[in-house]
Amino acid sequence: MSAPDPLLDLGVRTGAEGGAIRVWSEHATSVDLVIFDADDLDWAAERTPLTRDEHGVWSGASATLVPGAHYGLRVDGPAGFDHAFNPVHSLLDPYARGLAKADDGSWRGVALASLTETGFDWGGVVKPRTRLDHTVIYEAHLRGFSKLNTAIPEPLRGTYAGLAHDASLEYLTGLGVTAVELLPVHAFVSEERLVRQGKLNYWGYNTLAFFAAHAPYASAAAQAEGASAVRREFAGMVKRLHEAGLEVILDVVYNHTAEEGRQGPTYSFRGIDNAAYYRHDAHGRYVDTTGCGNSLDFGREPAQRLVLDSMRYFADELQVDGFRLDLAATLGRDDHEQFTPEHPLLQAMLADPVLSASKLIAEPWDVGPGGWQTGNFPTGFSEWNDRYRDRMRDFWLGDLRRERASDPGVSGIGRFATRLAGSSNTFSVERGPLASLNFITAHDGFTLADLTAFDVKHNRGNGEQNRDGTDNNNSYNHGVEGEAADPAIRAARRRSIRNLLGTLLLSAGVPMLTAGDEFGRSQRGNNNAYCHDSPLTWMAWDAEQRPRFGPDLLATTRHLIRLRAENPALRPVHFGRLGETTKNASQMDWFNAEGGTMTIDDWNDPGEQTLQFLAASTPEFEEFNRILLVVHASESAAEVILPSHGGVAGYTLLWDSAEESPSYGLGGEHAPGEQVTIQGPSMRLFRVDGTPA
Repeated sequence: MSAPDPLLDLGVRTGAEGGAIRVWSEHATSVDLVIFDADDLDWAAERTPLTRDEHGVWSGASATLVPGAHYGLRVDGPAGFDHAFNPVHSLLDPYARGLAKADDGSWRGVALASLTETGFDWGGVVKPRTRLDHTVIYEAHLRGFSKLNTAIPEPLRGTYAGLAHDASLEYLTGLGVTAVELLPVHAFVSEERLVRQGKLNYWGYNTLAFFAAHAPYASAAAQAEGASAVRREFAGMVKRLHEAGLEVILDVVYNHTAEEGRQGPTYSFRGIDNAAYYRHDAHGRYVDTTGCGNSLDFGREPAQRLVLDSMRYFADELQVDGFRLDLAATLGRDDHEQFTPEHPLLQAMLADPVLSASKLIAEPWDVGPGGWQTGNFPTGFSEWNDRYRDRMRDFWLGDLRRERASDPGVSGIGRFATRLAGSSNTFSVERGPLASLNFITAHDGFTLADLTAFDVKHNRGNGEQNRDGTDNNNSYNHGVEGEAADPAIRAARRRSIRNLLGTLLLSAGVPMLTAGDEFGRSQRGNNNAYCHDSPLTWMAWDAEQRPRFGPDLLATTRHLIRLRAENPALRPVHFGRLGETTKNASQMDWFNAEGGTMTIDDWNDPGEQTLQFLAASTPEFEEFNRILLVVHASESAAEVILPSHGGVAGYTLLWDSAEESPSYGLGGEHAPGEQVTIQGPSMRLFRVDGTPA
């Protein structure tokens, strides 16, 4: 029989006759549980000393630690630069499931019963468990998504209940996405710098508590009722999305906390055990691989355990389907501060029966030494593929700019094709194309519309003299910065957006669409709108609020997502191997504009701007399928001869990005060897009619 886990059941466990608490602190000399008066959170009604065991776990019980009780910790310990003990401070339990704020600005934990004990009814609703190759992710801000939607009752707009409303679900299912990835919904606060400037942290990448849902995202009624009601509303949101067949993925920020640098506020970890929770150098200074002032020390088991317990809580009790791990390279840094895919935390996620069945998505970098780790996470993780993002932007926008300037230094068709086919030069054969989380845009950076309308960022409204936000946007304004009156420029921008959307949704890998890109949402050139909670960052819902693109762009997005679902050749699970037949892989053949097989010279020719991609699926669970994608990157029209290939009887047009309407020319039939004129830059998708070769 194995020894009991010394870090098991940290936090509060409540019952009808009170509750017990377990808190880890290696260096503390005393830890007291404080119960506060429910009507005066500044008044300590009861104080109970906790007892330490040999593993640094402090535990105790109180008859008043019942569901709804407000509590905190007071911790004392040695002096010294590594430590920040102060028994006067009331500290937040790192495992608190609910929060309340006192008048003095400090935070209290709220003891909660489990959802099962409180009678939450899941009604037999289970996780959709969408296969990764069928997954289309929609990245959205919880508040910003429904804040302006007049089809939702005003008290629910911008809330968990607002996302769960019929109007939201009908929109998402009508769009065709399969999963909603929410920007952080763990309880968070704004950085002190922003507060002094009269601003706030809108995105939420400043976590205060890893087990509590962010209360301001609940409806006013739930907030008034208290922490239990906030959690029930969150669970109800998950249930409603699952009923609609939609998965819920949380963007989680475990790499640092809201306590910022050493001179920042003390909420929890710093006062409980600064030396043990945070990473330090030999001189006791914070090692900051996150750019946010601190980094949790994942070379130690307690920090690892904190993350695993938080993820399990949301995945099990709250039924969340997956996690996008912010700055995940920090989570994989060992006790020598080096990233390793064999890190115990990463491996524990893969070994855990609940977490391994969840979608695990890594943002594979941080700002520390050796922090760029794209392609280096273990099998079982998907990764944000920044190489894909940069290549596809450069191909459709950079090359267009260079062509207009008669600059011969084009991105090239070969590197585009590598990314289109799943980035096999980045991800191993064992991991396959689904290790690549493909994206053109994300919350961080230009929107898709702004990518085609601005050459430089316009972030002066952020209060940092336009210094914040990246300067490496790979964008192209098509000749005019910002709004353009010229119909030709506006049409060219729309065409570029369609090309980028088509590339995203027709590439091998897992696509992620940023909320609002489907109809051309703009942030007026702000590529770092983290501090704006306003119509600048909220989703526009009324037709009058979407004047620039009309209904065709939204229809195009829906059409492309549907084509992806209907054609398994577009979503292989494995990389094909030369001379082998691999189930759930696509057999790929590449042709030039003349319909001939691409040669080495074709691949390496910087003037080659046309490519024909024939992909045939060998699915295990779906019918045989074959598509032809024709890509032409030049503004000049091209004459293209459709390839002749074994088993190919004809080609049926499914989509043409040169056309505003996705239904234009739909169903048009062409024969192998037929010459067609391609207007550029554009792409055309055909279904291949015939039998397997």
